[in-house]
Amino acid sequence: MSSEAVPRFRHEALGVILQVRGDAGEPRLCVLAWQRPRDPFAGLWALPGGPVERGETIEQCIRREVETRLDLAAMAHMEQLRTYSRPDRDPMQRTIGTAYLGLVPADVDAPLPETAGWLPVGRLPGMAFDHAEMVGDGVARMRAKLSYTNLAFALAPARFTMATLRDLYSAALGYEVEATNLQRVLTRRGQLTPTGERHPSGRSGGRPAAVFRFAARSLEITDPFATLRPHGDPS
Repeated sequence: MSSEAVPRFRHEALGVILQVRGDAGEPRLCVLAWQRPRDPFAGLWALPGGPVERGETIEQCIRREVETRLDLAAMAHMEQLRTYSRPDRDPMQRTIGTAYLGLVPADVDAPLPETAGWLPVGRLPGMAFDHAEMVGDGVARMRAKLSYTNLAFALAPARFTMATLRDLYSAALGYEVEATNLQRVLTRRGQLTPTGERHPSGRSGGRPAAVFRFAARSLEITDPFATLRPHGDPS
């Protein structure tokens, strides 16, 4: 086969970086994006990413690209999401994209470049290429894993009250979660460890809240059968 007949495709790595943020007064699940300064899709929002360079792996590429907009130390978890290969996904040239899912704890407030920002996943503006699809896939992956793993460790601060954790779960899952039930389920699965600390009462008074931490801060499967239960079954 001649060199002219060998297909040459551009391969890029992209990051679906999620964080629960409380900028608007209540926690919202957000994704890191930046506004494109040039065509194609000038002015639209895009996920951080870029082409895989000679001599680097796809994971090394996404870490390099994300670090131009966010301190990598801020991410508590990253995993490969999926590969996107629709021939027309890039109008300029044939480009295959491999997306990674990354999670940032809610108490991290890393500085961003002026062109970057955190977009609420429930109200995404116009997105470039197929990046809105990638965001949807990343959110679906995260929500599925919250049901059978301890992945919430990557969204939560190192120490938290159950009220804080409830708000994080509610924002991440997209529906209300009850704190007492959440504590029961996570305790039964061995995910929570009491720190012995108490969070001071607020202005309204009341009993100081117990402070917890996750027993492990790396991904573990804690209930392999949870995904087989119907939505809303708390057991």
